[in-house]
Amino acid sequence: MFAIFKREVRSFFTSPIGYLIVGLFLLLNGLFLWVFKGDYNIFDYGFADLGNLFLLAPWIFIFLVPAITMKSFSEERKVGTLELLLIKPISIWKLVLGKFWGAFVLCAIAVLPTIIYVFAISSLGIVEGNFDSGVVLGSYFGLFFLIAAYTSMGIFASTISDNQIISFIIGILICFLMFNGFEAVSSLFSNGEVQQFVQSMGAKAHFNSIARGIVDTRDLIFFTSVSLFFLYLTFQRLKQLPR
Repeated sequence: MFAIFKREVRSFFTSPIGYLIVGLFLLLNGLFLWVFKGDYNIFDYGFADLGNLFLLAPWIFIFLVPAITMKSFSEERKVGTLELLLIKPISIWKLVLGKFWGAFVLCAIAVLPTIIYVFAISSLGIVEGNFDSGVVLGSYFGLFFLIAAYTSMGIFASTISDNQIISFIIGILICFLMFNGFEAVSSLFSNGEVQQFVQSMGAKAHFNSIARGIVDTRDLIFFTSVSLFFLYLTFQRLKQLPR
């Protein structure tokens, strides 16, 4: 598994795609949070906190994570190297996990530079350092769990077709439905308990829960279960492919 992981990370940073993804994420966040006028702009918002970053980042990653993962198995199938990987003395699970961790680490690297925003809002407050560190830590914690779920969905989408564009589109669709789809469906119900139940099936409600600074085991179990579910689907899909 570690060999696959190293191969994935190396492939990202020996080509422009890794730097492009990291740069694009930081550029989009920087422009929306500090430059463009609007609801996400921290100066227009009037409060020195990072809430807008964690409102924006999940939507950006809906597009960036599938862009990272779309080639994971699609490219291997297209160039014919997937068959070689499957006949090597490495289990399918290790192959899937190596691909997963490689893509996840790249996304994590993209997030880490945003820690500088913490120091920025700390100095912008009327009282320097007056921000809720629990909420910030919880939000970062939740974002990494959300990225893990997105990554597992993108990895699965990459097994569906040997066309990277199709895998990219399917990955976006799955990530969007899991993040916002259940909340949209919940609005069709008038019963508050039913609405809450339907929302709890989606990733957005659990991410928002962690982002409040309260780490609930139910939220962690949800993201872990979703990630494992899509990794299992990836495993089953690879087992069905001809060798």
